[in-house]
Amino acid sequence: MPPETLTTRELNRALLARQLLLERTTISPLGAVNQLAGLQAQIARPPFVALWSRLKNFSRDDLYTLITSKQVVRATWLRATIHLVSTSDFLTFRQTLQPVLSKALGSIARKELDGVDFAEIVAGARDLLGDNHLPFAEIRPLLQERFPDTNHRMLGYLVRTHLPLVMVPSEDRWAWHAKAGFAVADRWLDAEIYPAEHLPELVKRYLAAFGPATPGDMQTWSGLQGLKPIFEQLDDELVTFKDERKRALYDLPDAPRPPAETKVPVRYLANFDNAILGHQDRTRIVADEHRKGLVSKNLMVPATFLVDGFVAGTWKTDVKRKVATLTLTPFGKLTKTTQKQLEREGKKLLRWVEPEAKDYVVDFS
Repeated sequence: MPPETLTTRELNRALLARQLLLERTTISPLGAVNQLAGLQAQIARPPFVALWSRLKNFSRDDLYTLITSKQVVRATWLRATIHLVSTSDFLTFRQTLQPVLSKALGSIARKELDGVDFAEIVAGARDLLGDNHLPFAEIRPLLQERFPDTNHRMLGYLVRTHLPLVMVPSEDRWAWHAKAGFAVADRWLDAEIYPAEHLPELVKRYLAAFGPATPGDMQTWSGLQGLKPIFEQLDDELVTFKDERKRALYDLPDAPRPPAETKVPVRYLANFDNAILGHQDRTRIVADEHRKGLVSKNLMVPATFLVDGFVAGTWKTDVKRKVATLTLTPFGKLTKTTQKQLEREGKKLLRWVEPEAKDYVVDFS
């Protein structure tokens, strides 16, 4: 029997269900971080906003407590970018993702690091940090003193990608200040990083959060390459579908796949949101004509809002004279009903993000 074909709307509803965006859920914040397989966190605030959009009665302190109790960590992770992940996932999958980090280093520093003894530099950085934590602005010059023949920025990036590190939280509102210190992960967490890779398990975790999907989708999400054989090895544990372009999609048998007509509320997504970045083919959530506008030259991804489950524009917040303003930039014309829904939800978001403001305004630019 040929595989069932899933439409773009059906893939959209499956993604929203797994990304906890069909309706707010009562799952715990830690459970949500695990379900989402981590949250991109180049900026400190977005993971908080991402969970606010997904969880009932979520407070800033709910995530802050997980951070300070070391149940979640902020570290270099998927695609060699900063993510917030559960400590369990960090310890389990850090070695699995090492090829991604090694490739990232090689892509920018192959010539500068030719002949450099990586192990010696990593050991030197571990020794320098000890049980302490330092920002990279301080780590780099200390490394340069020990290894004067190597470019200090390349030294820093080598250490960032080859020595497992975590960012140490502060008392700042969003848990980290801009110059946060880094600590050696196993020492900070007092736990060993699993020495072996767990790639089949990571495939299943990816599908639970983003499926049905292709191996290429997971490669885009993770930065890992050559994943098709792993998907094929798991064939007995997975089910297959096809999309409207006849590409094979893999999925977990019991994962949610709601019908295309499932109603979806408007939703505000944070910068770098998982739901936007989890696939090679992102038409299940953002039309191709809008995709280019969602990544700037310096690889920043703006906050977006969903209408009927699809990206319909971007948003940003600002506070002046105690007035918090949410500015929406739609990709096209919005109905009056949709505008009212966005305004109602937007004011809730503003009050949560800027609780000290005296007034709240939603502006459609």
